[in-house]
Amino acid sequence: MGEVVIRAEHLSKRYSIGQRERYYTLRDTIAYALKTPFRFFKDPNGNDQSAAPSHIWSLKDISFEVNHGETVGIIGRNGAGKSTLLKILSRITEPTEGCAEIHGRVGSLLEVGTGFHPELTGRENIYLNGAILGMRKAEIGRKFDEIVAFAEVEKFLDTPVKHYSSGMHVRLAFAVAAHLEPEILLVDEVLAVGDAAFQRKCIGKMGDVAEQGRTVLFVSHNMAAILNLCERAVLLENGRIACFDSADKAVNSYLSRKKSDSNNAWDQSSHRDGSGLLRFKAVEILNGEGRNSLYPSKPVLIKMRFETKRRLQSSNVNIGLGVNTIYGERVVTLFTKFDKDYQEKVFAFEDETAVICKLNKLPLRPGLYYVTLYVDCNGDLADRVKDAIEIQIQEEDFFGTGVVPSTSQGVYMLEQEWRKAD
Repeated sequence: MGEVVIRAEHLSKRYSIGQRERYYTLRDTIAYALKTPFRFFKDPNGNDQSAAPSHIWSLKDISFEVNHGETVGIIGRNGAGKSTLLKILSRITEPTEGCAEIHGRVGSLLEVGTGFHPELTGRENIYLNGAILGMRKAEIGRKFDEIVAFAEVEKFLDTPVKHYSSGMHVRLAFAVAAHLEPEILLVDEVLAVGDAAFQRKCIGKMGDVAEQGRTVLFVSHNMAAILNLCERAVLLENGRIACFDSADKAVNSYLSRKKSDSNNAWDQSSHRDGSGLLRFKAVEILNGEGRNSLYPSKPVLIKMRFETKRRLQSSNVNIGLGVNTIYGERVVTLFTKFDKDYQEKVFAFEDETAVICKLNKLPLRPGLYYVTLYVDCNGDLADRVKDAIEIQIQEEDFFGTGVVPSTSQGVYMLEQEWRKAD
């Protein structure tokens, strides 16, 4: 167990709805303390008026620890409390309840251009930001050329930052925060502002920071980045910790919850489209081990039932199933056009018709997958149901070696043979 550098104990943060947060002077605090006993006489039940519905808890009873040198992701929906948590850890705002201990110099990148003065040039803001982070001028000077090269803003270095685009702001802000060697780096979802190439560059830099033994807390909606960078992740839901585990488990928990909430019914307009001439009525995994549970080396039978408005010939109908990872990446497509014998199997779609797709095996790495269904008639989309069903590929000794591929080793498992070449 490493040295604990961040410890949060029962952190809670409450905001007033429609009101500005008031900051009290010493006189206000003393006056409030003297009045407090009499406030309860106004309420015969002795209820605390601070719990009125005009308040909302952005965080509630958050407790966790982060060890030295760890990279921890913070994930969750918008409004889950991710940014509020980083603001408390950055000491931008104070918790309503609980406390947080941080041991080490903190560098934070919470919003585009945080801590930049718009009237100062890029050069001046590098020194200003460095000073805010507690760096000496000589230390900033040693890193100056690296910061400028990383941010790629050499031409605009002596231009006031108020003339920078949002992308240039974030490039320079991230470069300063990452290169001035804070012991703890807090990064909110700001990288989405930069272009794809710069995002990859930033993720690579955060990986370098983590390898140097520094601690990183990373808020992101990019699950691939969380998996690549983080050993563990905190999943926040409605201001509470729903999961704090390995990055794999936390991301799977988050995406599973997200999918189950959004796909309660096939008929939701946001998940189904098409003319409706031919529609999916039901899909079954016939030989699953439990509910849609499969083993990668065993045959799979997928039975689809259709309903139609009028009689259709199979030669005019094409059916497809797209298997996607929980991150939305297409793994494999099953399509009637990929079966060379399909056109010879002449039949009619009328009333309710069932069709079976048979696979000898589905050699995917163990995990959760989602299946999108679609069917076209005479080349026009008749029905498409996004993420209609989920399938769980179970862990087994597919290769007969006792080795199961990890997340970083791809999704598809291919049988293989290795030998010395002649």
